[in-house]
Amino acid sequence: MSEVRDKTLRAKAATRAMNRLTTEQKNEALLAMADALIARSASIIEANAIDLERGRANGTSASLLDRLALNGQRIEAIAEGLRQIVELDDPTGRIVEETTRPNGLHIRKISVPIGVVGIVYEARPNVTVDAAGLCLKTGNAVVLRGGSAALESNRRIVAVMHEALARTSLPPEALQLIESSDRSSVDEMLKLNGLLDVIIPRGGRSLIQNVVQNATVPVIETGEGICHTYLDDEADPAKAEPIVINAKVQRPSVCNSMETLLVHERYAGAHLADLAAKLRDLGVELRGCAKSRTLVPWMGEATEDDWRTEYNDLILSVKTVSGLDEALDHIREYGTLHSECIVTEHAGRAETFLQEVDAAAVYHNASTRFTDGFEFGYGAEIGISTQKLHARGPMGLPALTSTKYVVHGSGQIRG
Repeated sequence: MSEVRDKTLRAKAATRAMNRLTTEQKNEALLAMADALIARSASIIEANAIDLERGRANGTSASLLDRLALNGQRIEAIAEGLRQIVELDDPTGRIVEETTRPNGLHIRKISVPIGVVGIVYEARPNVTVDAAGLCLKTGNAVVLRGGSAALESNRRIVAVMHEALARTSLPPEALQLIESSDRSSVDEMLKLNGLLDVIIPRGGRSLIQNVVQNATVPVIETGEGICHTYLDDEADPAKAEPIVINAKVQRPSVCNSMETLLVHERYAGAHLADLAAKLRDLGVELRGCAKSRTLVPWMGEATEDDWRTEYNDLILSVKTVSGLDEALDHIREYGTLHSECIVTEHAGRAETFLQEVDAAAVYHNASTRFTDGFEFGYGAEIGISTQKLHARGPMGLPALTSTKYVVHGSGQIRG
């Protein structure tokens, strides 16, 4: 039997015990996991160093190495994410609807775990903990398949969490890590109908498209983030500059960072040269349209491919537009339904932007970097869904539940 099938069967078997757990028992398990991660942080950092060394030897980019790297502070933050999940309400067992029919049937619609959740992701080992915490809090078993770049880190993290779970009421078998780095392990997961109830991919375009196009198991799509910020001609420079810099520079390797800056031609004429110089001083490579390059001659030339590229790096496409309509047209053409921002003091244009832009999160005068489960108060996130069915945007605990109808009768039969 393959590793994938064996571990998924174990996860499936654990769901029976998971369904019996109380919220208090699940919370105790998460706290034990958080404490263990802190106590064993040195061994996790040691395993992470092996991944980083291999990544450097393979020529991995600095931005991807940043996504991969763990240190004491980051492990503290990961553990804090688990503690925040503990503080959140358990969404399972909630009565969504309740009615008594004329024939006396008492019907309740109740939130329940999805079952066994498969998660396929790439280089960020913090996802291992976030996903485990969210799934286990909601009573789901979880099968994780991380990228080969973080294999040693993920192995050690899961081993630490298993040790912690063994001292709690929560069955360690409910948390499984697929260690095979062969792509066939992902392909096998995509076809495990009846064992996996849903698959959630987290990563770049090729990973997500492979899952979406080839899975027979239901998928919640988390999309790439070609995020835009539009500076209207009535943008306040005191707000616009820090928003743009934060959206691009604060952590360029993540999906909610800005990839394209759209600038109203009047704002560009007055402010683009100064803003571009500050971005350059922060290490950002700029690639602009012809109008933008007229205003900033040292800027590189943007191609059609640039508008469609999620750089995950200190590279920014810049387009000067005639107004809001052209900005909206550009976002409709090149956006990925993730996060979009308008900076303006004009309330009417802001409202038009917020209503017309089709994205999981739309912002007025705030950085797109806030599209994050932690920032939205979810403690962590399982991913950022860019689809419209079941869940959209940062997916916290409620997104990992389904419903079932519980019907009580007193002998009724249907005529």
